[in-house]
Amino acid sequence: MKIALIGYGKMGKEIEAVAEERKHEIVLIVDNSNADLVSEKDLQKADVAIEFTTPEAATENIKKCIHAGLPVVVGTTGWYKDFKDIEKLCKQKKGTLFHATNFSIGVNLFFKVNTYLAELMNKYDDYDVSMEEIHHIHKLDKPSGTAITLANQIIEQLKRKNKWSISHQDENTLFIKDIRQGEVPGTHTIKYFSDIDDIEITHRAHNRKGFATGAVIAAEFLKGKSGIYTMSDII
Repeated sequence: MKIALIGYGKMGKEIEAVAEERKHEIVLIVDNSNADLVSEKDLQKADVAIEFTTPEAATENIKKCIHAGLPVVVGTTGWYKDFKDIEKLCKQKKGTLFHATNFSIGVNLFFKVNTYLAELMNKYDDYDVSMEEIHHIHKLDKPSGTAITLANQIIEQLKRKNKWSISHQDENTLFIKDIRQGEVPGTHTIKYFSDIDDIEITHRAHNRKGFATGAVIAAEFLKGKSGIYTMSDII
């Protein structure tokens, strides 16, 4: 499989290493030095693109891939305000998009555990719930896309919470404490607490390889497909 890497920071380099381990070929690398020069014809040299850039750049990168007829795997978070527009374009152009707030297989299993636990805890009003997420200092969006996914899962199952916030706390709000420190790849903890006891679940990434591996697996999954997919189509 021929891959175009859009974004060549730490994640892009990790994806390159994993892709080559899995016998794929990187035929195009797009970064700040050449982003404005890359044409649709350049993109069409690849079988699939993997996009890990910034929230500000992601939407235009996705559009460019769809217009080029190139399936695209998007790992950037913070761009989902534009999702409806991207969805419409993808349908119009019969494009192929794979998006996720987190490509780690472990995190996506954690999503399922989180949903199930929230469903159980809905019956027990004595427990309140909060979340903490820790990421490296270079991460631009707060809270993380993974934290937002976890929060939305909880809100969907837990009737006593109807919104989340990183600043506001009240009985109807799921508070997310967002921490940026060092080079932490990503840690997410959900805590249910009462006067009697606490229940916690945590996912702690040790490195970026889990995210990179999931993104390459997603790219492999797209072969021969059109439409819009997420990690739930793989897990």
